[in-house]
Amino acid sequence: MSNKKQVEKIFIVEDDTDLSDMLRAYFQVQGYETEHSTHGETAVDAIQKMSPDVVLLDIRLPDIDGFEVCRRLRKTRRTRHLPVIFLTEKREREDKLAGLELGAVDYITKPFDIQELRLRVRNALRRAKLSTLTNPVTGLPEGSVVQDNLNYMLEEKKWGIVLAGIGGLSKFRDKFGFVAADDVSRAVTLMISNAVKEAGGDDDFIGQTDSGDFVVLTAANRAERISERCLMRLRPAVKYFYPAMERRRLDDLPASEKLNVRVAYLASTDKQLDDLPSLFAELNKRRKA
Repeated sequence: MSNKKQVEKIFIVEDDTDLSDMLRAYFQVQGYETEHSTHGETAVDAIQKMSPDVVLLDIRLPDIDGFEVCRRLRKTRRTRHLPVIFLTEKREREDKLAGLELGAVDYITKPFDIQELRLRVRNALRRAKLSTLTNPVTGLPEGSVVQDNLNYMLEEKKWGIVLAGIGGLSKFRDKFGFVAADDVSRAVTLMISNAVKEAGGDDDFIGQTDSGDFVVLTAANRAERISERCLMRLRPAVKYFYPAMERRRLDDLPASEKLNVRVAYLASTDKQLDDLPSLFAELNKRRKA
């Protein structure tokens, strides 16, 4: 196994070429790999391909503004949690709030001290590393932690699993914003956690999959009970995720436009599976609302 330290990558989105060149040269001397773009549209595509560790993003760009760039990055799983630091000449409180609502981790106003920016980049990277094992919105384990627990579960041969999620959250996020969508995720986390407390055991595990679904790993004889308890808590709560004025017209919306609850369970006593793709394929077939 190689002990070579992985070089951290910074993507700079800045239409002032003199400033962009200075930032690239400075951070390269500091040991970072850098790329840059002067336009928002090309930046979004390049960031998706490069997968940098942090983005320095100017708000005022020639085509789409930095807010729109950040909004598009937050819409895809690959860059949803990518640390973004806004660089801007704007000082208005509303601009800062707009950036923070989109999930920016920091906000620095031009002209800035390059040493301060370096420290902010370093701190953003440290926070990102600390949070890679937990979802930043729900606080639940994700990534390799969930993967390891799933693999261990299959090795045990005696298991139960519940897969729960809220369908339609992307459209909900587009209409009501990231803050409202995050509030939904936190509320669902609380309800599933309470369902496990009521129907599960002390050693049950709750985490989130790469797709954002909630997964509960439990004993074979508790999976169905937890699944029913999740449905009981989530079904009546869905309408309250909407603003009060929107609840009145929910009945007029087609099902494809509304949030919906999707829950499935599986136990080793029902069907013995040996790999994760087969497990999740079976769970998705059993989804019920």
